[in-house]
Order: sequence, then structure tokens, then C-alpha cells
Amino acid sequence: MKNISARPLVWFIFSAFFLMCSTPTQSAESGVGMLLGEAIPPGFDPETGKRIIPNQRCLKCHGDENEKTDTRDDGSIVDIYVEPHKIKDSVHGKQDCTNCHVTVTRVPHREAPEVVVGCVECHRQTWADHKDDPEGRHERLGVVVEQIDSFMTSIHARPNTRDQSSTNATCYDCHDAHNIGSLGSHQRAEHRLENPEVCGACHRKQLSAYRESDHGKAVLEKGDSESAVCSDCHTTHDIDSPEGGSVMLTITENCGSCHKDAQKSYRSSYHGQVNKLGYTHSAKCFDCHGGHKVRSVDDPTSTIHLDNRLETCNKCHEDAPEGFLGFHAHGHGNDFEKYPGIWIVTKFMQLLIIGVLGFFWVHVILWFYREYQDRKAGKSFAHPRPGEDTVYVRRFTATWRWIHLLFAVSTMILVLSGTTLLFSHTAWAGIVMAMLGGPEVEAILHRTAATIWIGVFLLHFILAMSNIMRNRDTFRWFAPSSMVPNMQDLQDVGAMFSWFFGRRERPNFDRFTYWQKFDYWAPFWGAAVIGFSGIMLFAPKLTATFLPGWIFNIATIVHAEEALLATMFLFTVHFFNSHFRPDRFPMSTIMFTGAVPLEEFKFEHRVEYERLKASGELEKCLIKPPSEAMEKGSRALSVVLIFAGLGLLTLVFIGYLTMPS
Repeated sequence: MKNISARPLVWFIFSAFFLMCSTPTQSAESGVGMLLGEAIPPGFDPETGKRIIPNQRCLKCHGDENEKTDTRDDGSIVDIYVEPHKIKDSVHGKQDCTNCHVTVTRVPHREAPEVVVGCVECHRQTWADHKDDPEGRHERLGVVVEQIDSFMTSIHARPNTRDQSSTNATCYDCHDAHNIGSLGSHQRAEHRLENPEVCGACHRKQLSAYRESDHGKAVLEKGDSESAVCSDCHTTHDIDSPEGGSVMLTITENCGSCHKDAQKSYRSSYHGQVNKLGYTHSAKCFDCHGGHKVRSVDDPTSTIHLDNRLETCNKCHEDAPEGFLGFHAHGHGNDFEKYPGIWIVTKFMQLLIIGVLGFFWVHVILWFYREYQDRKAGKSFAHPRPGEDTVYVRRFTATWRWIHLLFAVSTMILVLSGTTLLFSHTAWAGIVMAMLGGPEVEAILHRTAATIWIGVFLLHFILAMSNIMRNRDTFRWFAPSSMVPNMQDLQDVGAMFSWFFGRRERPNFDRFTYWQKFDYWAPFWGAAVIGFSGIMLFAPKLTATFLPGWIFNIATIVHAEEALLATMFLFTVHFFNSHFRPDRFPMSTIMFTGAVPLEEFKFEHRVEYERLKASGELEKCLIKPPSEAMEKGSRALSVVLIFAGLGLLTLVFIGYLTMPS
């Protein structure tokens, strides 16, 4: 009986000893380990000395589908369920649960598994520990650190206005720590479809609007992961208030990630050019299409539906007339069926540019070659150094010289301010726009220069007509002193090309050559096309009162293409004809002094020289040499304008050659 009664006591003592060695406190277990001659017993992390609890042990409770909730001591019910396959397949699948839930030191536990270790600190430390990893793991971790850095500057990382001790949103508010997948994983695909609901947990009003949008219906109702979710527009981590300029620019840029063709046509408009340069006062995608409640143009509730479009335009263009409705916001010249008028005008302007520049660039190349060969052979005109006894011929009066100067300066200002918008995709455009003071100042500068440009043109026209009327008894439209082209000009073109190919001597010319007449008449075409199209764009409400909205599309194309043609012609062909030919290099100051040496006059305009000499009128045209101050000033002015023109030409070529395809 004694033996039998002693058994429970023995088993009690044995069980107590076993439990003391296996489950109590860490200090007791460490003591047992020391008794066994071990510094740290099995089941503990050798670096931290913390108890290791296998994930399988945690999932025994937290992975039980039949026990998804638990009641705390205070009576609150909490969700404790974690799907085992999700945590296993996630990027945290190889991590121990207690790496994050560090307050849990034993199981089962009654205390809440508080997450003490922060995501930010952990990932930064992990990256630091593996930054020299030869297998490249540090690169993947580095991406996470970059995302963390972006998050730390975002609006989510800032203190909550109601509770300064907490942030607006932290990592686990958006990410399910038990189900984070790597790129391309099914977790990422699931998370993308859940993205609107996750954001909507805080942004309920925006989620409600998003549900009614085309994007929201595609994602939330059809499960279309290709449609836009919140992070596509607002980015994933570097999120800020949508009222900030940089965020507006980012959202507009992100629209083009899906809508590439629409973004390309938008970038070619004034609205898009200003936006591309980093300014937000012009219309952006969401200004017209809406922010969260985006709907197709055929939807009667859409902001861009024909019945609602004028109201949308009026948000920026107050009292816009119905003519605005005909404007093609995304019209372009590559679709004849959809935009036939735009296509025709685009192709015409392209052919005009190719035809004019093609002919005259070939003309320049051949001329340079022949004149250079003639100089080597001693056949060309050798410019003698002017002296005090050099006789000059009056070529241009002071009025025409001032007109030329004002026209040249205003043209260069127009080119600089205009191409800054036209080539907004270039790095130099942003720098120039900042130097000009922004788009608002640029617009004032451009329009002021345009007013001077058109004013000079009209002044010249009035003076020309006045001269004709005053001398109407003796004036002849096709006289040698007239700028009107005639048959002799056509013959001179043929003779010039014969000289280019060495079939005859250099032809002789009268007062005005055929290329000078072209230089003269080109501004008439340019002033009409650039001027009228510019006025239409400058006063859109007035224009749309009388003309259909698609005229803005035409005016934009014509204005830009004609200006581009004029710029490239002036700073290549005109500069060559006037300054860079071998007989004129490095420059000519005739247009600023108004005078040309008699010997040079005889060589360049022999027909006029012989006619004046035969009639006895040559003596009336002879004048004293320009003063030294006039010569120096003219040379300095020529240098400034030539280098300014070449600088503008360089910027234009950079912009033209880097235009997005």
C-alpha cells in the first residue's frame, strides 16, 4: 500500500522537475542550461538569447479555421486567424513570428502580440547587414529602403492632425504583413485589386466616387487588374496632398502610363506643354476628365460628354461660347478618318517645310562649293580693307535699317519664347522658361514681341504703299528696283545652278536678286499665317464666337510649323546668303550701316551698277564711308545677332531631333 500510495508523489515530483526544465521563465531555463554546461540552451537564438517559438506552433492556434476569433480578458473580440499558405508564400514566410511580435515569449499567451519592431527600422537594418552581399540580395533590399525613404517624406508619414503621437498611415495600414508578395506573385495581383478598398478604409468619399467610375467598375466589379487603381495615379509610397503642384504633375504624368496616345496629343497642346515644363495653372487630365469619377465620353454623366463639356471648359475659360465644343482636345494629324482637316493641314505644312528647306539647303551647299572653288582659282571677289578714300554706295536708308533691326530682335524673342513651349520636352526648355519668369511672363513677352513684329510689318507695308502712290506715275511693278518677282528672276535661278555645276561664269544681278526677293516675300506669307493664327489663339473666346472649335487645332499646327520653318530658314539660309558665304564671311554689316563699298557693289549688283553709270545716276548714290563708331557698332551688333541666331538654331535643332515619336 505504501508503494502504491507513493507513486503519485513520485510522478508529481518528476513532472514538476520536467516542467521547470522545459516551460517556465527564460532565467530558469538559462539556469538549467548552465547546469548542463551550455551557455545558451537549445531553442534560443544564439545572438539575442530570445526564446525561439516555431511558426508551426503559432499557427496551431492562429491557423485554425474553426477558431478565427478570440475573446480578450476585457471582453473584446479580436481576429486571430492567419491563412497558413499566405504567410508561407509571402516574403516574410521565412521569418519567425516573434521577429515582429517580440512581446510573445511563450505559447499559449494571453497578452496581445504587440508589434514593437518597426518595419522601417527592420528593413533598413537588414539592408545594412546585407549591403555587401555578393549574391545581389542588397539590391532587392535597397529597393525597399528607397520605398521607405519615399514613405518617410509622404503625407502618410506625417503626424495625424488629431493625434500628434501617430502618423496618418503606417506600413501595415496598407500592407498585410502576413501576405506580402514579391513582384509578379499572386499576392501582388491580389493586393492590386484590393488597393482601392485598402485606401478607401480612410478615404471613403474618394472610394465612393471611384466605385462609380470606369476604372472602379473594371477593378472592383470585373476584377480587371489592368485598369487604374489608387496607387497608379497617386504612386505607392511618395504620396502627398493632391493640392500640391508636384502631385498634380505626377498624377498627370501617370495618366500617360496607360493612355499613351492621349498623353502624346495632350503634350502637343498648350495645356500639355505648360504642364510638361513643371507648371500647373493650365488644364490637366483630371481638370477635364475628373479625378476619381472618370467616365467615358459617351456616358451622359461624364464631364467630357458633349452635353457637359462646355460647363467643364467654363471652369477655366469663363463664358466660353459654344464654338469651344468643336475643339478636338486630343486631335492629331496622324488619323485621316477621325481628323481629316487636321491631317490635311499637317501634311501640307510638312511638305512645305521639306520643299522650302530642301531646295534652299541644296542651294546653300552648291553655292558654298562653287564660290569656294572660285576663290581658290582667284575668280571671286577679294574684299579690300576699307580705307578713308574708299567710295561707298548708299544701299538702305535709316528707316529700312531700323525696320530690319526691330524685325530681327522681335523675331528672336518670338523664337525663344515660342520654342520653349514647342520643345517643352527638352531640358533646356525648363531652364529658359524659369529664366523668363514662368509661362505667364513668357506669354506677355511673346505677345509683346508679336505686337512689335506685326507693327513693324504693317509700318513697312504702309511706307511701301505710300511710296508707290507718291511715285505712281513712274512706278513700274516689274522694274529693276521693284521687289516683285519677274521672268528675269527665273532665268537667274537657272543661270545660278549652271554656275554651281561649272557650266558658265557667275551670273550678274540687278538691284535685288531672286533670293533677296524670296527673303522679302517670305515674311508676307509668314506674317499672314503666323499673325492670324496667333491672334486666334490669343483671343479664343472671340474666335470661337465666329468660328468652329476645330479652328484652334488648325491654328496651333500652322502657327508652330510656320514659325519653325521661318526660324530654320532665317538662321541657316538667310545667314548663309548674307554672312557665311565665302565672299561675305565672317559677316556683312551692310544692313546696319546702309552702305556698301563701290567695288563690292559692282561685283554683287553689276547690272544695276552699269545701268546707273550709263544713266549718270551713279554719282547721286555715292556717299562717304561710315564713321568708325558706326562700323564698330555695326560689327558688334552683327556679332550679337548672329550668335543669338545660331544659339536659337541650336536649341531648335535639339528640340526637333528629340521630339517624341
